[in-house]
Amino acid sequence: MNHLAKETSPYLLQHKNNPVDWHPWGQEALQKALDEDKVIILSIGYSACHWCHVMEHESFENDEVAKVMNTFFVNIKVDREERPDIDGIYMEALQNMGLRGGWPLNVFLMPNTKPFYGGTYFPKKNWINLLYGIQESFKEKREALEESAEGFAQSLNNKDSEKYLFGNDQTAFRYDSEELNHIEQKLSKDFDRELGGMNRAPKFPMPSVWNLVLNLSYQLNNAETIVQLQNTLDRIALGGIYDHLAGGWTRYSTDERWKIPHFEKMLYDNGQLLSLYTKTFLFFSSKKAFTESFELYKWAVELSINWLKTEMTSELGGFYAALDADSEGEEGKYYVWTSEEITEVLSRDSEEFQQSYEFSQEGNWEHGNNVLHLEALPKNWEFLLACHKKLENYRKARIRPGLDNKIICGWNGLMLTGLIEAYKTFGVGLDLIENNIRFIERYLISEFRNVDGAQAFGLWHQYDVKKIPAFLDDYAAIIEAFIQYYQVSFEEKWLFKADSLLKYTLANFFDPEELLFYFTDIEGEKLIARKKEIFDNVIPASNSMMIKNLYFLGRFLNNSAYSELAKSIFSKIKPLSLKDPQWLSNWTDVGLLMSTSPVEITVFGQGHREIVSEIQMSYFNPNVIYFGADKPSILPEFEGRMGNPKEINIYVCVDKSCHLPVKTAQEALKLLK
Repeated sequence: MNHLAKETSPYLLQHKNNPVDWHPWGQEALQKALDEDKVIILSIGYSACHWCHVMEHESFENDEVAKVMNTFFVNIKVDREERPDIDGIYMEALQNMGLRGGWPLNVFLMPNTKPFYGGTYFPKKNWINLLYGIQESFKEKREALEESAEGFAQSLNNKDSEKYLFGNDQTAFRYDSEELNHIEQKLSKDFDRELGGMNRAPKFPMPSVWNLVLNLSYQLNNAETIVQLQNTLDRIALGGIYDHLAGGWTRYSTDERWKIPHFEKMLYDNGQLLSLYTKTFLFFSSKKAFTESFELYKWAVELSINWLKTEMTSELGGFYAALDADSEGEEGKYYVWTSEEITEVLSRDSEEFQQSYEFSQEGNWEHGNNVLHLEALPKNWEFLLACHKKLENYRKARIRPGLDNKIICGWNGLMLTGLIEAYKTFGVGLDLIENNIRFIERYLISEFRNVDGAQAFGLWHQYDVKKIPAFLDDYAAIIEAFIQYYQVSFEEKWLFKADSLLKYTLANFFDPEELLFYFTDIEGEKLIARKKEIFDNVIPASNSMMIKNLYFLGRFLNNSAYSELAKSIFSKIKPLSLKDPQWLSNWTDVGLLMSTSPVEITVFGQGHREIVSEIQMSYFNPNVIYFGADKPSILPEFEGRMGNPKEINIYVCVDKSCHLPVKTAQEALKLLK
C-alpha cells in the first residue's frame, strides 16, 4: 500500500494498492523531490474517467512499470476535482507545449515543480519507453530541461492582458443590433443543422452555448436559430447520451448522432442541463410553439430529478460528484443491452421495443450490445415508457458503476440553480432544494471575523475533513444559487449571504489591475502560477459567472458599484466575444443582458409567493428578476411600496419605467406582453 491510503478522494483511493509509490500532492512529496533531486511525475485524473482506469490497469498496476517509476521519480497523484487549481496550471502548461490536453493528464516536472513535458493517455510500452527517455535526459541534458521548464513556467505567468486583445473603452459594454446579429451568425456557422449541436464529433452538450442560443432566440426571434435549439435539445434528450431508464445526462457523445455516450455522469453537466431544458420549455411554452417537445423536456427534467434524489444525494442533503463510466471493468456495461436480454425482460413487447430503438442481434454499438437511442420522438412513446420501467427494475440487479461521493461546493451550486429553475416552472424538487441549501449553509460556509471585526463568510471547496479553501468557481456558483433561491423563498438573508460572499471574492480574488478575478484565494497555497479563468467551457468560466453575479446583485441591492464594475469588466472582454462567442458564451450572455431591457416584478402582500409562482410558470425573460414580501423590507425595491400587507400590489417595471400596481398575476402578465 502506498501513501494514498489515508486520502478521502475516491480517485486517489482507487490507486492506493498500486505498486507505484504514489504520494498525494503536499509538502512531504514536494520536499522529497527536492531532497532526492528527482523528476516529479504528476498524474491527474478523476474517478469517473474511463481512460484513467485503462492506464492504471495497463501501467500503474504493473510491477515492471512501477519499479521504473519508483526508482527514478517521485510520483504524485492528484484528483482534478479536488484540486482544480493544480489541474488548470499543468493542463495549460501541456497546451503551451503544443500538446493536446485531456485526462489522464501526466506531466513531468523538475524537482521545483516547473513542467517540461507531458501528455495524456500512454499505452504501457510507450509509457515505459518515455520514462527511460525522461530519466536519461534529466541525467545527460539537465540544463536544457531546466531552461525549457523555466520558459513554460514564465508563460504560465504572462498577464492575460498581454495574451489577449482586451478592450480598453469601459463605456462600450452594450451590443448594438448589428453586433447581436453578427454573434448569432458566428454561432450558426458551426451548427449541425441535421443532427443538432455543433458540427463536430465528439459532441458535448455545452449548456452555456445553448443557453446563449436560447437567449438570442428570445431577443432576435430568428426562426432558424430557434429550430436549431429545438433540434439540439430533442436529440440530446432522445440520444444515448441521456439515460432513458433512470435519468441523467452522460458527459458527451462519441459520435455525431448523440448515439454512443462516454458513460460517466457528472453533477455539473446535469445541473446546467436541468436549467437549460427547463428554460427552453418555458420559452417554447410562452411562444405556444414546438409543443411536440414539451412532453419530452418535462420527462427528461423530472426523470433526472428522480435520479438525483435516488442516486446522487447524501443523507445530509449534499449532492455527490459523479457516477463512473465503468462497471465490472467494462465501459458502459451497466447501461447497454443485448437483444436476448430485451426479449427476456419484455417477452411479447420485445419486438416493438427493439424496432423502435433499432436494436439487433449484432448490436447497435459493439460486442453485440445495444444503446437506447432514438432519432425522433416516436408515436408509441407511452408504450416505451412502460417498457422503461420493466427494464430499469431488471437493471437494478446489475453491479452498479462506482460513485464518486465527493460533495463539491461549486457543483452543488450549479445543481441547486438547476433545481430552482425546474421548481419555478414545474413545481417539483422543493425538498431537494431546501435540504441542499441547508447543507451548504451548515457545512460549506465558513464564518469568521474580518479585519474590522465584522462578520464575514467564506466557503470550503468540498465537504471533507481536508478543509480545502474554495476556488472562484465555488463562490460564483453558490452566489448565483443564493440569488436564485431568494426568488422562490423571498427570504432576504440569501441575498445578503450572496453579497457577503461577493465581497469576500472582491477582497481575496480580484485583481484591480486587470479587472479580473484570480481562480485561487490570496490565502490559498502558492503554486508556480496564479491563474484566471477566462474562456467558457463545459462549465462557464468562473470570471464570467462572477460578472453575471455582479450584474444581478447590483440590481437586487441597487448597488451601482457592482453594476459599474460589471460593465467595466465586460467591456474588456466584449471585443473577444465578437470574435469567438462560442468559447465566451456565458460572457456574451452577460453582454446580451446588459444590452436589453431589464424587467423587475415586485409583489407586496400576503400570498406574494403564490402570485410570483404563477407568473414564473408562464413568463420567460432572461432579464427578469423577482421581489416578494409581506412585511417590512430593507431592500431598496420596496421603498414606498409597503402598504397594507393584506392587500396584494404587483409592480411591473420595464427598463426603469413602472406601471401602476395591479392585483393579479394575469393582469401583470398582460402588462408584460
